[in-house]
Amino acid sequence: MQRFIENLPKAELHLHIEGTLEPELLFKIAERNQIDIPFTSVEELRKAYDFDCLQDFLDIYYQGANVLQTEQDFYDLTYAYLQKCDQQNVRHTEIMFDPQTHTDRGIAFETVINGISKACADAQNNFGISSYLIMSYLRHLSEEEAFKTLAQSLPFKNKIKAVGLDSSEKGNPPSKFKNVYEASVKEGYIPLAHAGEEGDADYIWEALDILKIVRIDHGNNALQDDKLVQEIIKRDIAMTVCPLSNKALQVVPDLKKHPLKKMMELGLKPTVNSDDPAYFGGQVNQNYITIQEALKLSKKDLYELAKNSFEYALLDKETKASYLAELEAYYKSNA
Repeated sequence: MQRFIENLPKAELHLHIEGTLEPELLFKIAERNQIDIPFTSVEELRKAYDFDCLQDFLDIYYQGANVLQTEQDFYDLTYAYLQKCDQQNVRHTEIMFDPQTHTDRGIAFETVINGISKACADAQNNFGISSYLIMSYLRHLSEEEAFKTLAQSLPFKNKIKAVGLDSSEKGNPPSKFKNVYEASVKEGYIPLAHAGEEGDADYIWEALDILKIVRIDHGNNALQDDKLVQEIIKRDIAMTVCPLSNKALQVVPDLKKHPLKKMMELGLKPTVNSDDPAYFGGQVNQNYITIQEALKLSKKDLYELAKNSFEYALLDKETKASYLAELEAYYKSNA
């Protein structure tokens, strides 16, 4: 089963590039930029990656992001992740990045986007991995701040596919960002948002009806509301589920109780993703392996999850068809 997962062609649709910063690379970049960090070793830093809730994680996540200063830093960060994609049969990835985490520290938007996008271009050439960028607004900041980020992004519109909404969910409902989402869509960005990770089902309703999102990031708490489940199915909207993240942040106490299988049984379209793999104990294949063991998923289940990842990617129909044909051939020869 592990070999089947490792060789399974797949897409990753929920990945924060800042959350791929492994301790080894963090130390290397900190040294290069002569930045002091409050840890003396990689081991000590890894021990700090033990969280009780989303906020615990965010505190150390933003601390880690502080070492990122130059275009080369963002390139190295992104290329390291894409190399891992190549090793895991990830054919396509949709990468979220948080401009405000960096512009608020005085790093230019241009520095961030150019470093990330150059790494994506090189990975396409070297590994054949396609990628899109999702610009995420930080929900603990104001809508006014999000508008500033939207304005900063406009000279680089050709490098950005979609907008997202992340950071502290509780107390920051999707409706807070109604106007900036309307403006983002007018600029040609596709609307996505985190909803229903810690927030309840009402947050998912708001993200659907007010932000008009076309994909739900996380969405675990959709199962609180039967009417919402039916609405998501009716609108044919996928959910980017992140098992190891859910366990690390105590969204689910035990992966044997994870709602992924129930989502599939109800007719929802979940995908499996790593979220912030450096912090949560595994890349996308490890998420597949761990959730397969916990929920006793069959090869057909795993095939369906990988199929969802391509079908609900933001790709054009022709590229999707090509990836789906490869997946179909692999499944037929390994089922």
